[in-house]
Amino acid sequence: MTTTTGAPLLELTAADTGTPATPEGLLSFLADGARFGDLLTGHKAVVLRGFGLTADTVDAALDLVLPNRLAYVHGNSPRTKVGDNLYTSTEYPQQFTISMHNELSYAEHWPRRLAFFCERAAETGGATPVVDGAAWLAALDPEVREAFAGGVRYTQNLHDGLGLGKSWQDTFETTDRRAVEEYLAGTSAEWAWRSDGGLRVGLVRPATVRHPVTGAEVWFNQADQWHPAGLGDEAAGALAQLLPPEELPQYVTFADGTPIPDAYVLQIRDRGLETAVDVDWNTGDLLVIDNVLVGHGRRPFTGSRRVLVAMTD
Repeated sequence: MTTTTGAPLLELTAADTGTPATPEGLLSFLADGARFGDLLTGHKAVVLRGFGLTADTVDAALDLVLPNRLAYVHGNSPRTKVGDNLYTSTEYPQQFTISMHNELSYAEHWPRRLAFFCERAAETGGATPVVDGAAWLAALDPEVREAFAGGVRYTQNLHDGLGLGKSWQDTFETTDRRAVEEYLAGTSAEWAWRSDGGLRVGLVRPATVRHPVTGAEVWFNQADQWHPAGLGDEAAGALAQLLPPEELPQYVTFADGTPIPDAYVLQIRDRGLETAVDVDWNTGDLLVIDNVLVGHGRRPFTGSRRVLVAMTD
């Protein structure tokens, strides 16, 4: 058993669980869902190593740690569905860092728990950093925390099959407009179909939330990922030449519509990454995180890394 002082991570091997170093041994350990749930709440992230999991055997483990696997509906990250609500973790170019975030924190409903399975480790790099959301919040300057106290407003411009970003069909995993409207009607989102067949969605969300069990207040928004400044000067400049901010595939302001200063965005991004702890992957590893208590990201890598992700409510 390995823990990192002050870090949201517990590493377990077969020796720690007292089970055989096999997929069956892992299943016997995970069968006590209440025990594992307590471990996860206490440590915020748990990585299980050395059980020989493969793409053919991981589903049974996922069924135990994610009792109600969810579809990636309303997700903004590029990924491919490869199984029963099982997806590639992201298809964002491998040379870039993905900054810290909580999955679907911009949506009305988000998953409470995520599981990542390393089907194939990268040749170099490719760690999944995890950050304690309370520590991330504490790392921000008081001025930034106060500025975000009123929440944020997210805007998505989803095209109809041709354009920048994701289409509404990919985002909501349907080609049925009525199904999209029914989904959005169950949220506090505002939406409108555009004359070009696209869809604009707006949603006001808090910048922080409290964990339902521990009561911890955590940083819980994706302002830095939805803001052009988070892309870097070159990418942001190129986008600015193409579209005004409110027409970008995704954009964010303060809840009242006031622009968020670039300096705030960069501080949020950088301090999240600085506060994070890297989970370095071995093929067959399984990482489970509490999606409220912990944010995650991705380090750049070389080689043909393949990490799959699933989630539950």
